[in-house]
Amino acid sequence: MILLRNIRKSFGQTQVLHGIDLSVSKGDVVVILGPSGSGKTTLLRCINLLEKPDDGEIQIGDHKINCKSVRKKDVLRLRRQTAMVFQQYNLFKHKTALENVMEALVVVRKYNREAARDISMQMLEKVGLSHKADAYPSQLSGGQQQRVGIARALALNPEVILFDEPTSALDPELIGEVLTVIRKIAQEGVTMIIVTHEMHFAREVSNHVVFMDGGKIIEQGAPADIFDHPKEERTRQFFKRLRPEDWSYVI
Repeated sequence: MILLRNIRKSFGQTQVLHGIDLSVSKGDVVVILGPSGSGKTTLLRCINLLEKPDDGEIQIGDHKINCKSVRKKDVLRLRRQTAMVFQQYNLFKHKTALENVMEALVVVRKYNREAARDISMQMLEKVGLSHKADAYPSQLSGGQQQRVGIARALALNPEVILFDEPTSALDPELIGEVLTVIRKIAQEGVTMIIVTHEMHFAREVSNHVVFMDGGKIIEQGAPADIFDHPKEERTRQFFKRLRPEDWSYVI
């Protein structure tokens, strides 16, 4: 269970998040949609304290923190329960795919290298890249690098995986391979919160959709309700302005 209560965040004089409340149950796949600048990525980064909220509460499992008085041990504990897949992959260029997946297990979780290697190979196999274990990022396509990033997140066995527009840096022909992996993980019951502009994928993979604009949740609900019968005028405007190609992806 993940609970966000009254999450607020400003950068200087600009308030980016205006009191966000959100509940995510175990096994949920929550997709956050909205125009650029609506606060989607900031909200995602606040969940694992990559950005520290100015106010509010974050609860993951039994661990609850007051964002006004965050201690270092709160940050460490919260981040042990989350894993993030970034837009730009964030792989170590001097490490192989296998070593990239192993890194957090060895350094953060203190696994011995043999155990970390076994887990990491299993995760690379899950994303279809066991044959690329010894390849360096420069030898991998963008889609393959992002799949290594997903394997790295899975290896940590977190309470929730946070995806920040995981296909935005990819060429169109590579998007499908990454979305296929994410869809497979979703079917296995992994809790995920996904910021994406891939509308067809969002509708297919999620069981809960959140639409944000201006740092606020405008509307949320089941995919069919949000996509087919949005209640709020701002949500309806958003979907009307999408181009047909925004709704599709290639597998």
